[in-house]
Amino acid sequence: MSGTYLGMPAFPRAAAVSTRDAQLRANLTHATHTIRDKRARAVAELDDWAQLRAAGAAVKDRTLRHLDRYLEQLEAAVVAAGGRVHWAADAAEANRIVTELVRETGEREVVKVKSMATQEIGLNEALEKAGIRAYETDLAELIVQLGADLPSHILVPAIHRNRAEIRDIFRREMGRWGRPAPEGLSDAPAELAEAARLHLREKFLTAKVGISGANFMVAETGTLVVVESEGNGRMCLTLPETLISVVGIEKVVPTWQDLEIFLQLLPRSSTAERMNPYTSTWTGTVDGDGPRTFHLVLLDNGRTDTLADTVGRQALRCIRCSACLNVCPVYERAGGHAYGSPYPGPIGAILTPQLRGMAGPLEESLPYASSLCGACYEVCPVAIDIPEVLVHLRERVVEGGPGVRNGARVVLKPAKGHAAERAAMRAAAWAFDHPRVLRRGMRLAARTRGLHPRRLPGPGRAWSQARDLPVVPPESFRDWWRRTRGGSSGQPSREQGDAE
Repeated sequence: MSGTYLGMPAFPRAAAVSTRDAQLRANLTHATHTIRDKRARAVAELDDWAQLRAAGAAVKDRTLRHLDRYLEQLEAAVVAAGGRVHWAADAAEANRIVTELVRETGEREVVKVKSMATQEIGLNEALEKAGIRAYETDLAELIVQLGADLPSHILVPAIHRNRAEIRDIFRREMGRWGRPAPEGLSDAPAELAEAARLHLREKFLTAKVGISGANFMVAETGTLVVVESEGNGRMCLTLPETLISVVGIEKVVPTWQDLEIFLQLLPRSSTAERMNPYTSTWTGTVDGDGPRTFHLVLLDNGRTDTLADTVGRQALRCIRCSACLNVCPVYERAGGHAYGSPYPGPIGAILTPQLRGMAGPLEESLPYASSLCGACYEVCPVAIDIPEVLVHLRERVVEGGPGVRNGARVVLKPAKGHAAERAAMRAAAWAFDHPRVLRRGMRLAARTRGLHPRRLPGPGRAWSQARDLPVVPPESFRDWWRRTRGGSSGQPSREQGDAE
């Protein structure tokens, strides 16, 4: 995907470092708890939230089943409205297309709307290598860029920074990128926002090229949609002469009626607002209004491969609300950087390994970056069963099996270092297939419970470093049921079953 995060260690190693950062954990705890509490109140206002959620999932699934048709419809509508469409199979092709389009304008500076897709492909770095400087205009993205940092949250990329840290970054770095921070800048939110506004206003008024992503694309009209809370995105979308939008192919929705569902789901799940303060839509080009030239770069970069997985494809429903991050106990403690991807948290744990493939230790470790508590599924506005996909991907890591890479069917090899896990799972499967063996094993475990260690030896040591082994009860459920309910046959009577 992106060159930005290459070289990141596997999740356990990265998390071992970040969890020891007390300031980081304090920043994350405060921010995530605040956001999720507001979201819960906003969602509770709607009596039909469950129905909206189901409708959003259904629309996404239907669109993904017929994605080829809707993408062709979108392309035709964009072209008819005066835009140009480019297809990018991977990050390298997308970066090449955008770089060439900027060079054609003769410009060496661009302003950018906050975009996960451009982070995914490492566009800023690619433009820099070509001598083109990209200026982030979202406030949080600006903080990350000025601090030579990486985003750590989908919605709030600088969530790991507090106000004092942001003040120091502005004082130190703003002058190197443009207008310097005001003298005596404090860490008051209003002063920080004003410093950013003054700094960015110069960029908006001089930039000739804007680059964006999109939250949604409407196939029937070729319309692109960006929702935001600051208004900086709208400045990028309307003031430059050339607009280039890089969008994942899964962001398409068939009709405006379908879009209406997501414009209710997204703001309440992300910023806890009834609707976004700024919802910008544009369709091609219009004389005298907005950019004179519009390019749409449709990005695959592993999405078609993900679509081929009947279990994992539900990750492509994601509308990037970040609700799953804000309720995840693992994300809250480890932070976003530990995931080694622009997509952190639970959604990153299932999306990154599928987009990149099981390319190395990092991708192989991400499906295990979860407690499987299920909180992510409960808050997902499009009902992505993240725990189900995590377990599915863990099976792929341990067992390997058939998959799709770059459009070709392949057989994935099991990841290294999981031989003990494979043996344990196969032994468990055999035991469950042999009830007598299982029953005797449970009785033996109960009778020797006083000898059981609290920590596992050997390969199990890592698992039990942070948790105690469950205490084995003095009697198995089967034996308890036979003794108290079932009699000698081991089966409850009809009356007992009805009563239960």
